[in-house]
Amino acid sequence: MKNKNAIKPCLQDRVLLIINTILMILFGIIILYPLLFCILSSFSRGSQVMSINIIPDTWSLEGYKAVFEYKWIWIGYRNSIIYTAVGTLLGVMFCVFAAYPLSKPDLDGRNLFMGLFVFTMYFGGGLIPTYLIYRSYGLLDSVLVLLLPSAVNVYNMIITRTYFSSQIPTELREAAFLDGCGETKYLFRIVLPLSVPILAVVALYYAVGHWNSYFDAMIYINTKIKRPLSVFLREILVLNEADDITSSMDPDALASLEERKNVMKYALIVVSSVPMYILYPFVQKYFVKGIMIGSVKG
Repeated sequence: MKNKNAIKPCLQDRVLLIINTILMILFGIIILYPLLFCILSSFSRGSQVMSINIIPDTWSLEGYKAVFEYKWIWIGYRNSIIYTAVGTLLGVMFCVFAAYPLSKPDLDGRNLFMGLFVFTMYFGGGLIPTYLIYRSYGLLDSVLVLLLPSAVNVYNMIITRTYFSSQIPTELREAAFLDGCGETKYLFRIVLPLSVPILAVVALYYAVGHWNSYFDAMIYINTKIKRPLSVFLREILVLNEADDITSSMDPDALASLEERKNVMKYALIVVSSVPMYILYPFVQKYFVKGIMIGSVKG
């Protein structure tokens, strides 16, 4: 039964709603088309990759076959998974350990510490000084050079600190301390279980950052077996260094070397994006709530 007292939208509201719907559809098409193009092109033959028709006339798995026969792809996959898992764990841990004390207004020197953190967001040492510092600490060509420098992300720390200060009541801390709860126990038993939304958002940020990062590995990692997937992906997509891939393929599989490279590019893009597509649905329900509360309030 319809509610007779319901407020009917006026003409301006209906026009605005129609315009917003049209814009959202256009934005959706703009975002969805490149994704569909990459996926469908990865299942086509090389001669059809650059055609106007997005749906291939002939379906083929030769691109994926070439990618999976390339041994360095599996080594890069293994390295990226390890770096992403360890880097995300370290990042969330350091982020919490920095954000929790800074969320307490009675911390001595709180503004000074926050100023130092924020200062690093605007000023950096540059590539050459950073390279010299890493070399002096013996981090070059080490896995630690990909994990330690990115362990503290100031933006993630700020939204986590804001969440702690705005969403965890101070009365809860006072009650816990009256019951004999210490700082460490209060953090792990009370604060962290109540902060799952923002922790999920921060973990997603760290995971995506580590998975897509290639510049640090390209500059500081010299041993090929230690490089992540993104570096091998760059070599194939940008530099076209895929001689050992193409040499392992059936010469009759694709029409020419250029066609092989084209179809392999899209197959590589799809293969390298699958882990993030799998990860996102698990944190999607926390994403909007965590990021809005952590960034707006406080």
